[in-house]
Amino acid sequence: MTRKGGIKRGGERWRPRKGQQVERPVRANYDDVKKSNPRYEAYYNQIGILDENEKDEFWEALRRELPNSFRFTGSKGHALPVQNILKDRYIPEIVSIEYEGAKVEPPTPIPWFPHQLAWQMTTPRQVVRRFAPFKSFQQFLVSETSVGNISRQEIVSMIPPLLLDVKPGMVVLDLCAAPGSKSAQLIEMVHGGEEARLRKVVRDLKNEASPEGEVMNEEIADEEKRGDWADQGRSTGLLICNDVDYKRAHMLIHQMKRLNSPNLIVTNHDATMYPSIKLLPEAQPDGKPSQNRYLKFDRVLADVPCTGDGTSRKNINVWRDWVPGNALGLHATQVRILVRALQMAKTGGRVVYSTCSMNPVENEAVVASAIERCGGLSKVSIVDCKDELAGLVRRPGLNKWNVMDRTGVDVYKSWAEVQDHPGRLLEGMFPPRDQLPLDRCMRIYPHLQDTGGFFIAVLEKKSEIKAKPESEPQRTQPKPSIIAAVNEIEAKPTNATISTTKIDALDSIAPPQGSGHAEGVSAAARQNKEVAPNEPSSSRKHELDDQADVYMSTKRPKFREEVDDPAPRGAEDRQVHWPPPPGAQLDISRPEAANLPEPGEDLPIDGVLIPSSEPVKETAADYKGKRTSGQQAFEEPFKYLAADHPELQSIYDFYNISLHFPRNRFMVRNATGEPAKTIYYTSLLARDILTANEGTGLKFVHCGIKMFVKQDVQKENACKWRIQTDGLPVVEAFVGEERVVRLSRKSTLKKLLVEMFPKVNDDGWKELGEIGERVQGIDYGCCVLRVETGEGEDGFSERIVLPLWRSLHSLNLMLPKEDRKAMLLRLYNEIIPLQDTSKERFLKNKNCADSSKAKSDANGDGRDPKMDDDITCGRGDLQAIMDATSDEEANVEDSTVKPPHEPEEV
Repeated sequence: MTRKGGIKRGGERWRPRKGQQVERPVRANYDDVKKSNPRYEAYYNQIGILDENEKDEFWEALRRELPNSFRFTGSKGHALPVQNILKDRYIPEIVSIEYEGAKVEPPTPIPWFPHQLAWQMTTPRQVVRRFAPFKSFQQFLVSETSVGNISRQEIVSMIPPLLLDVKPGMVVLDLCAAPGSKSAQLIEMVHGGEEARLRKVVRDLKNEASPEGEVMNEEIADEEKRGDWADQGRSTGLLICNDVDYKRAHMLIHQMKRLNSPNLIVTNHDATMYPSIKLLPEAQPDGKPSQNRYLKFDRVLADVPCTGDGTSRKNINVWRDWVPGNALGLHATQVRILVRALQMAKTGGRVVYSTCSMNPVENEAVVASAIERCGGLSKVSIVDCKDELAGLVRRPGLNKWNVMDRTGVDVYKSWAEVQDHPGRLLEGMFPPRDQLPLDRCMRIYPHLQDTGGFFIAVLEKKSEIKAKPESEPQRTQPKPSIIAAVNEIEAKPTNATISTTKIDALDSIAPPQGSGHAEGVSAAARQNKEVAPNEPSSSRKHELDDQADVYMSTKRPKFREEVDDPAPRGAEDRQVHWPPPPGAQLDISRPEAANLPEPGEDLPIDGVLIPSSEPVKETAADYKGKRTSGQQAFEEPFKYLAADHPELQSIYDFYNISLHFPRNRFMVRNATGEPAKTIYYTSLLARDILTANEGTGLKFVHCGIKMFVKQDVQKENACKWRIQTDGLPVVEAFVGEERVVRLSRKSTLKKLLVEMFPKVNDDGWKELGEIGERVQGIDYGCCVLRVETGEGEDGFSERIVLPLWRSLHSLNLMLPKEDRKAMLLRLYNEIIPLQDTSKERFLKNKNCADSSKAKSDANGDGRDPKMDDDITCGRGDLQAIMDATSDEEANVEDSTVKPPHEPEEV
């Protein structure tokens, strides 16, 4: 098949000559792709994970396309009303459709997902394209996805966060977070009930009983019994998301920004040796010196890189590229990540290990190896989750399995069969010698509930861990201790004329382990070494949801040709510790010896030596130099503002922000530490972590939400800081009534959504319904529009809060066009073109100004033309249009608030 068009050649777009046709690959339909791989099929038919009578059903399911699935996001009070629109508006229309004599199956809720907030749809594409109700339903999905109310996510991907069982106030770590679908679930859990708690706090402070809506009132009642009230209802928990790939870490930020959480930190580190995070020291009585404190996590998710062979229903490359060596190459990395996850967890904390692979080498073998390295079941237990997520059909984990070698020819049942000629196989890939309750793990197979393949293990840390050296679990014979090695060296004949004879003898017994890195460079420093932009990553995160595919390529991971062989004899006795000290200064030019602390100054945590030296504070010049130093990608520093900073004080006064709102959590992202364009807000724990670890080399990529953005204002003494949409839900309840506009009728909100820049002057306020008199009298600047609940068809069932800008002569909802259209569809079930009369007013004013200037020149009266313009043409309207936004940042975020003579951004 041929198709005309440009083709990329050598990085530039090449176009054929006129009339010339070129061969160009056309994207194939999933059903047309050959889904067969003899080694893939032979492996899973031989290793013993399936009963003989279900193999045909298993492979038939794997060859079908995966159903579409999605999840309603945000707090329960926000997600349930959007879900009700699906159930009340679209489902009744779809169930009335008949196709080929049968009723069409509508979207259905996932039975085990709480509150029916996850749904799937199995309707064939030809049916979706043919009938109008599906078209309107599709418009609803696209609209709500674009504004972040719906997330397209694979069903099995939703399971690990639910089993993590995050409670209010918990500190959570997601070690391999990108692209962010599971992280989004986790941050929702961290903020669980927060909106209801804040509404309760504000009602009590103001002694008012404003209507909240049925869903919110129920949630307030629940939170009064079990909520997180330590910080006046604000969530005290924290989620730290990490990814080893810098670009994927920023993709994660893009996904998470829609949730606007001040309790989120994103880092960029290797999960196998994730650095310990320092906390601020606690004040000690009697003036005693404070001890170093380090962060431990209540919950850790290790959704590790894997071969992804359970995703063949959506990733057709699995059928083409699968080889048994892929899993063998990833096993060691997966064990290291899980061990580090267990080290970072608190005693009594929970760790969830998951993959989208069905291979026991990546699943049960990794769990067994990690438990063995951490000291056995006395240190780490496998949690039995058979009673959790009722309705989820699953299979127990395996206690026995076979291992296929790299060639795909030989299959082994035990390590004993292969240890004389191991090749690339390791003992940890086989069933463990000691009996472990691996059947408590859970396996999800495609044919059970029409999903992808998945594996989940829930682990609980029983006590502190000192992990064994990595080589120790792989031993087949006892290794000599250091004393035995010394005795053997002493017994060797030596040459008195050569001083290095005994050193050579030591190397012959226990050869030093090469790292492939420059001599003298610390392992912690190597972790911070920048990866060249064009250099392929060694592996990629397995789970890419559909939304992430828009921004990220779907390159398959590159697997190492070889796995690490067992450590040579005696090498484990020469290893100082593992992982290397993550608190060390992460400077790749610094030799290992420079990072060694003085004796007695190390603080051991789970077997990891943490240097206690004070961090070196980096100057603005240091940060500037990093832009081109090649050490790592440049990130602006996080600098917190004093609570009484003059800029903050002007904001407090203008918005009359309550003293109950914390004032010591505002920060900026620049080396000067002064507000320039944006002021961010973070949670208390996030602030303490960023402050305590400044200059230590920890790679923080993101933290905080945009709370205030600087605005060009045309009125003297006006507040130049507007409340950003991201931060509005956090601060709106504490804004004084002087800057609040209340609305209760659907007809009034509809006018504000459809019409951009409606006039307030010249009696224009009379067209603005119940808010007309209020907005006429309110001062110039940013306001909070509170949409209150009410009775009747013109009333709202749930409360809404929106940002509003009052300019000199007009009004404007500070929402992007996509948000306006989504809200119109959600609230009014209408697709209405937006109206922007500001451009016409601008041209009218311009023509009027030109004629007035010409008249003045002709009369020669010497009057200022601007005075005529202001009197005769209402020149303030132009200012009203121009002052809404000016800086580049605001133009990107609030695309509707633009001067009319500038082109709209796409």
